[in-house]
Amino acid sequence: TQPTGMLHRPFFRFAFRSRFYGQTRRVAHGKATPRVVTDETTELILPSRVEAVADAAAAVADVVRRAEYPDEAAFGIDMAVREAVTNAVLHGNLQDEAKTVEVTLVSSADTIEITVRDMGSGFEVERVPDPTVTPNLLKTSGRGIFFMRTFMDQVEWSSHPEGGTIVRMTKKT
Repeated sequence: TQPTGMLHRPFFRFAFRSRFYGQTRRVAHGKATPRVVTDETTELILPSRVEAVADAAAAVADVVRRAEYPDEAAFGIDMAVREAVTNAVLHGNLQDEAKTVEVTLVSSADTIEITVRDMGSGFEVERVPDPTVTPNLLKTSGRGIFFMRTFMDQVEWSSHPEGGTIVRMTKKT
C-alpha cells in the first residue's frame, strides 16, 4: 500500500539487448573511441492521470540521453511524447483511471520509435483543425498533433483491435 497523498507509480517493464557496432565517435583531443550502441525496448503502463505525462517524459529522456541524441532532437522528442501522452490521457481515456496509457520506446543505433496507446473510442486525425489556419491561431489548445508532426520524422495513427488509438512516432539520429 502507498501512503496517503502519494502518486501511483507507473508499472515499468524493461528489455535490453546490447550489440557492438563498429562506429566511432570523436572526443576531446581528436581521439576516436568505439561507441557501444544498445538496442533497448522500454514499456510503460501508466495511469490515466495528467501526472503520468512527466513519468513518460522522464523515461524517454533517459533513453534519449543513452542514445546520445543532440539537445535539439531531445527537446523535440520530449515535446512530442508529452503531447501524445497528454492526448491519450485527456482525449482518449478522458482521465478515466480504470484505463491505462501504454508507452513503448524502441531505441536502436540510428532510430527511436515511440508508440503511445490509449483505451478510448478513437478519433479521425483528419478531422482535427489545422492550428496554423487564421481562425485557429489564437486558440489555447489544438497544437499537439502539429508539434508531433513538426518534431518527429514520422507520425502515424492507427486503431488497436481491442480498442483505443495508437500513435507511432519515429526519429532518426
